[in-house]
Amino acid sequence: MNMDMTQGPVMKSMLRFAIPMILGNLLQQCYNITDTLIVGKFLGSNALAAVGSSFTLMTFLTSILLGLCIGSGAFFSICFGERDEQGLKEGICASFVLIFSISVVLNIAAFLFINKIKIFLKVPEEIWIDMRKYLLVIFCGIFATFLYNYFASLLRAVGNSAIPLVFLAVSVTLNIILDLWFVLGLKWGIIGAALATVIAQYISGTGITIYSLIRVPYFKIKRNDLRIKWSCMCEIANFSVLTCVQQSVMNLGILMVQGVVNSFGSAVMAAFAAAVKIDAFAYMPVQDFGNAFSTFIAQNYGAGEEERIRAGLKGAIWAALAFSLTVSTFVWIFAHPLMLIFVKANETAIIAEGIRYLRIEGAFYCGIGCLFLLYGLYRALGKPGMSVILTVVSLGTRVVLAYILSAVPTIGVIGIWWAVPIGWILADIIGFIYYMRYMKDIR
Repeated sequence: MNMDMTQGPVMKSMLRFAIPMILGNLLQQCYNITDTLIVGKFLGSNALAAVGSSFTLMTFLTSILLGLCIGSGAFFSICFGERDEQGLKEGICASFVLIFSISVVLNIAAFLFINKIKIFLKVPEEIWIDMRKYLLVIFCGIFATFLYNYFASLLRAVGNSAIPLVFLAVSVTLNIILDLWFVLGLKWGIIGAALATVIAQYISGTGITIYSLIRVPYFKIKRNDLRIKWSCMCEIANFSVLTCVQQSVMNLGILMVQGVVNSFGSAVMAAFAAAVKIDAFAYMPVQDFGNAFSTFIAQNYGAGEEERIRAGLKGAIWAALAFSLTVSTFVWIFAHPLMLIFVKANETAIIAEGIRYLRIEGAFYCGIGCLFLLYGLYRALGKPGMSVILTVVSLGTRVVLAYILSAVPTIGVIGIWWAVPIGWILADIIGFIYYMRYMKDIR
């Protein structure tokens, strides 16, 4: 099942690798939508707002681990392209120790500072009661998130995107079944929704760990491989930490925006919670394509295939633009029925605000599509610092404008929505200018 993307047709290689990743995250988004639908329809708008704010927070915490895993994956892909099996095994040991340690610290910190979250996110009292219950359960799944994302990144680094899809499909299916049982059958409310998620996370995380260690020859570690070299740890940290910073800065910015959103009350919070799910579902495929593109670039960078890198970049840009424009058109036309999936028809204020959000964001999906490609490109070429810069530009612009524009009485909450595409486009311009000026010689 491992795929060597240093050979064969460029676009065909990327698409064959990307499709399982896209399907996997579409499944994940289907679960997120189902979870939001169940909570919004059966537990009410306050519960929907609580889960929505919790989702934003968990996305931030998960992004720290995901960034570390993605960064390690870029290192592994380069080793795979260079046919350096020993370097790959040394990297596995070093990265596991590094990311495992950080996941433990992150988990402890989440529980210790849970009551500070209410202040940071400006959560109304009536929302915080449900949100705190939800978080106390959902934080228990942080270690499972580490296991799944770590071994999924390892498998994708050697060209295997199918197995992570299988385990994710099992997790999502189980998650939905348990959600319905716990929330509707056993009447456990918001705690049941959180518990269903955590159980499914541990099953997928444990399963993919066992599969990777037993079935994949590259990952069979011998006693001699367990000695961690400081040089290897530093190289892994260079990839992982900067990618982690990029991912966490991106989601920290979103978390800060959540605080501004919360200041406008529960109706806007509920609209944002529902619209963000649609938003994520809409551009998730191009984000996964960007990650697949990054693996393609990293393998070819390791193999010294400059022409394949250039051809891959050109083809990926056209593919991302075509997809993004198609989805933008769909979201603009069907914004109202999409909101009705999550919100009752009589909640007119929530629906109206959600539609306004979707039509502003949705018109500019091509901006985020190109940005995902730029993140993947610079990560794969061993320049994760540039990905951090682009993220800071994008999210910094978003946060600053969100606070400034929303404070203007004549603009209000719509300023938060417009801040997002402005940040995307500004980061795209900087990313492409840097490539044209400084990346003529890729090696």
